[in-house]
Amino acid sequence: MGEFDFTSIESKWQRRWEQERAFAVDNRTDPQRPSFYCLEMLPYPSGRLHMGHVRNYTIGDAVARFKTARGFKVLHPMGWDSFGLPAENAAIKKGIHPRIWTEDNISQMREQLKQLGYSYDWSREIAAHRPDYYRWNQWFFLKMFERGLAYRAHRWVNWCSTCQTVLANEQVEGGVCWRCSSVVSRKSLEQWFLRITAYAEELDAFLPKLTGWSDRVRQMQKNWIGRSEGALVRFQIADLPEAEPLEIFTTRLDTIYGATFCVLAPEHPAVARLCAGTPQEKQVDEFVSRMLRRDVVHQEAQLGEEKEGVFTGRHAQNPYTGKRIPIWVGNFVLMEYGTGAIMAVPGNDERDREFAQLYQLPVLPVVRPADPSVAHPVDRAFTEPGVLLNSGPFDGMSSSEAFEALIAQGEQQGFARRMVQFRIRDWGVSRQRYWGTPIPMIHCAACGVVPVPERDLPVLLPEDVVLSGEGGSPLASSPSFMQVSCPRCGSAARRETDTMDTFFDSSWYFYRYTDPGNDAAPFDSKAAGQWFPIDQYIGGITHAILHLIYCRFFTKVMRDMDLVGLDEPVTRLLNQGMVLKDGSAMSKSRGNVVEPDAMIRRYGADTCRLFSLFAAPPERDMDWNEQGVEGCHRFLERVWRLSAPQFATPDAPIPEGALSPRETGLRRKTHQTILRVTEDLDRRMHFNTAIAAIMELVNELSAFQLAGASAPAELACFREGIGTVVRLLNPFAPHFAEEVWQRLGSQDPLVRQPWPQADLGLAEEPRVEMVVQVNGKLRGKVIVEKGSAEAEVLERARNDPKVEAHLRGKSLLKTVFVPDRLLNLVVRE
Repeated sequence: MGEFDFTSIESKWQRRWEQERAFAVDNRTDPQRPSFYCLEMLPYPSGRLHMGHVRNYTIGDAVARFKTARGFKVLHPMGWDSFGLPAENAAIKKGIHPRIWTEDNISQMREQLKQLGYSYDWSREIAAHRPDYYRWNQWFFLKMFERGLAYRAHRWVNWCSTCQTVLANEQVEGGVCWRCSSVVSRKSLEQWFLRITAYAEELDAFLPKLTGWSDRVRQMQKNWIGRSEGALVRFQIADLPEAEPLEIFTTRLDTIYGATFCVLAPEHPAVARLCAGTPQEKQVDEFVSRMLRRDVVHQEAQLGEEKEGVFTGRHAQNPYTGKRIPIWVGNFVLMEYGTGAIMAVPGNDERDREFAQLYQLPVLPVVRPADPSVAHPVDRAFTEPGVLLNSGPFDGMSSSEAFEALIAQGEQQGFARRMVQFRIRDWGVSRQRYWGTPIPMIHCAACGVVPVPERDLPVLLPEDVVLSGEGGSPLASSPSFMQVSCPRCGSAARRETDTMDTFFDSSWYFYRYTDPGNDAAPFDSKAAGQWFPIDQYIGGITHAILHLIYCRFFTKVMRDMDLVGLDEPVTRLLNQGMVLKDGSAMSKSRGNVVEPDAMIRRYGADTCRLFSLFAAPPERDMDWNEQGVEGCHRFLERVWRLSAPQFATPDAPIPEGALSPRETGLRRKTHQTILRVTEDLDRRMHFNTAIAAIMELVNELSAFQLAGASAPAELACFREGIGTVVRLLNPFAPHFAEEVWQRLGSQDPLVRQPWPQADLGLAEEPRVEMVVQVNGKLRGKVIVEKGSAEAEVLERARNDPKVEAHLRGKSLLKTVFVPDRLLNLVVRE
């Protein structure tokens, strides 16, 4: 029968696939075949894979292999998100250059991926740290600079003192650095930004069109973009008539008559100007300094933190009421939201009310419940829309009516205007580290900031750098890098020392896969047009806002540059669940990682793949369970035994004419399984239920074989069943499936075989279960041949004891008959 030697089987088929370039796809061939772009989010080359990676990539490989068998021309590439701080930290710790550390890790991880048999087209491999890739990062930056989308400005930024670098808001998790877990603080620096806000309206408006994305991800993005409709109101500084007014954005203009004070964020640029020369100046300075030393945990946990503030000594004038109201600085107002200044309405905002009570500031309710029978709350703020009171000429109006009347007055008199505001802020892309794409800009004393000419790209990372983790960007330590001539005037100048946020690398990488060897452009538009949008994208929910908003932004910029002809890059998105061990997600920092190498040595790659798909639906978390791995291995061994030559070799056609009920039943189960597995993979991506259906068919085949199978028709039906099992297993356990397919006598590899087609007639059940009602109430169910006439069903129903009990002694008035579904007997009581 032969031993199931998974080690030799898997290495055999991996060699053969590589030799035959089984998964390579050419943009120019097979134009009549439909294209399908299947992609998993590219990994950071940290050194070794764990089972969380295996689950992600196995999902993608199952989809790619299934679509290939279904006749699609499938693009399934792999690459490396290989810039980033871990390589730099490793270089500092181990005294090895980041490039060497990164390349070694890539080599290890590539070998692991190949051992798992993934159907990647390795000829399209890319790596972000290689000049042939990051050259185009720099090209995109220059194009955005030309279009006014890349700019330099002073901003308060998230600063990791351990990493000595700026972090985007998305990279601050719970107030700590997402890489090193150090507390993140605030710092004012001149940085490079991408004007993602120029596309905020479109990023928000297109979310409903992403029907292939989960509601959860779309809602996360909607919240992050944070579109709000309201009004921008200008409050004059009553004590300083010549000063610039305070601009305040509010979504509740209907409450402005209740604004009894204003509050500024500690970082607000007007704070120092307002307090200059006042008795409160020193107190305000001390408060602001203390607030700016806060870590981001306390800054963002504003609802859980005790309110705190200080009076500036100045007053603003409410433009609607004409009243003077005090201006405060408070810890619960953030510069990132709105304009960094609020009008406080403590009568109708709970946060404002808490602050007012703390500092004994006036509280004036200006909106009451619309229903007069509902009492106005006295112990809390009424925060819902309602009817106005204490609002002068606007009393009695609804909140919506008052908003329109108030905005009309404000626009007419020039102190207010209708405005749409977004929570999202421009993307800060400057990083003060070495291992990233150098920003292609030059600083000249005479010319200012000058872009590097395109002909001089790429701006290469220098080798003569000092990597200490301290003192800002390591690029500043390289004289050969820093010293350059100005492209405009030729005078001595210096290069930009910041490198790009690594999310820049991953915002467009999937376009490069379509044309990875292009040295004249980032990619050819026709090549990209053949594959885009991505048909299936797979990656963790953690990237819902870190990566997926940025890649949507890049696509819209490329569209406006006439590089691509689409609005969105991804049609269908799957966020796979995490792999848990000991109740927590697998993580090196937690010490609960299960590496696939040991599992492959013990059980084989196909067993690991099968378990990772069978243990849970793909979108849910999966508990690591080695007993489940053993169970999947036993299942493959069972199929191996069933495919033994004495059982499955005969390749005789199924004879025409009548088959026995046993033979017909096996064929029906075979074709029903094809239908179930195809449906689960094609529409729902329910790999676990697809595998369960295959297991059910294997149970049927085992029972059939144990009962004896020697006649030609029996052997032919069995052969059809086991052949179907092998073909259906191919997306999940491809090495095993190829070997068994060959063992069954087939010469052409399974990778080139079409997906099995179900015979709908054979798959159809000959009998159905019909509901029997008496006077509309369920009284029983009967099994009848499909298409049975009413009289036959009625007879079966009368003979059913449960139904007969409700008919006894009663007259049948009429019947309601729905073929194959329902019989309702109407009787006289």
